Amino acid sequence: MEQYIIKGGKALAGEVTIGGAKNAALGIIAAAVMTDETVTIENLPDVRDINVLLKALEEIGAKVDRIDRHTAKITGENISTLNIDQDSIRKIRGSYYLLGALLGKYKNAQVALPGGCNIGSRPIDQHIKGFEALGAEVKIQHGLIQVEAKKLLGNHIYLDVVSVGATINIMMAAALAEGLTTIENAAKEPHIVDVANFLNSMGANIKGAGTDVIRVKGVTKLHGSTYSIIPDQIEAGTFMLAAAATKGDVIVKNVIPKHLEAITAKLVEIGAEVEEFDDAVRVVATKRLGHTQVKTLPYPGFPTDMQPQISTVLAMSTGTSIVTESIFESRFKYVDELARMGASVKVEGNTAIIDGVKELTGATVSAPDLRAGAALVIAGLAADGFTVVEQIEYIERGYENFEEKMRELGATIEKVDSNDEKALRKFKLKVG
Repeated sequence: MEQYIIKGGKALAGEVTIGGAKNAALGIIAAAVMTDETVTIENLPDVRDINVLLKALEEIGAKVDRIDRHTAKITGENISTLNIDQDSIRKIRGSYYLLGALLGKYKNAQVALPGGCNIGSRPIDQHIKGFEALGAEVKIQHGLIQVEAKKLLGNHIYLDVVSVGATINIMMAAALAEGLTTIENAAKEPHIVDVANFLNSMGANIKGAGTDVIRVKGVTKLHGSTYSIIPDQIEAGTFMLAAAATKGDVIVKNVIPKHLEAITAKLVEIGAEVEEFDDAVRVVATKRLGHTQVKTLPYPGFPTDMQPQISTVLAMSTGTSIVTESIFESRFKYVDELARMGASVKVEGNTAIIDGVKELTGATVSAPDLRAGAALVIAGLAADGFTVVEQIEYIERGYENFEEKMRELGATIEKVDSNDEKALRKFKLKVG
């Protein structure tokens, strides 16, 4: 196991380039096997979740050729089994996208119930509702979700709750169904638009992605394509907030500024300066920031995946801030870790009341999930003294070269083996 060792108190400065969106890539990789022809996917993030999913495709017979670290060719012609039950696949949330992809193409699939970060209940009832509306029979047995249909027929589907995963899964299955499928109360996240655009590049007929009504006119088959994944809005937002937390000056490159508007608005509201360019944003914070209220909402609202990071910034801001989590009920697990660093946060139900402190102090903390782990790194970068962040395997699920990118911005951070007791002493001697 590995951990990060950080010496805080240094303002981040410089430029950082953002990689491809993990959440878009998971859906696009799954959709790539919906044709027998070769698909080339560019701008893939080289993170654990993506590599696990690519390996799962290989294990069911798809040909996966890694052209380079960020490009893969996938050919789904010789898929030999529709049963996906590897231990590794159980650990990532995006595995369920194989249900919609394989159901669409083969009218049959069995996929292990997905895992991912433990941030609260993420039921798949809306996925099941959608598959059944298209004519599939769904069973959950022996830890597997089994979906099967003689044929798929388009239908009118109203999602009871806005669900990114269900929207993508239904969209994929409907792409190869007979007739028209209308998905109402659909999620509008940028990665849904990206998956729809990818499917359309393969010959699908999908309209309305990015709105709350998506119409999918089924086609008989899909063809090969070359497609580049959009930049990761959550990685971008994480670096934006790291700049603000450390009173830094950072240009975040290879982004779509429109996707970041909710984050930008809050940064401006609390006193940071944000300058937008065509494909970059610059964040500057020269003073202690102010307080605000944040409520996580489906896109275009404030992203739940950015909630721990902004809460960390607010923990060092003036006044009292209120953060309400309306998506995942267990997303405040990191608060106890922040308290070790001197933060004053009280959680009542789905709301955190944050009394800003003048500074945080270094401590040994443990990442409870992916985004909370990134938030604890931000806290360590801004804190006085040394911080050790344990369980960084969560962070590496969704951030590529995280500590290297931070170092390029001037951060004092290293990744070391957690069993190396001398590592912290060496680090302290080296950085002084």
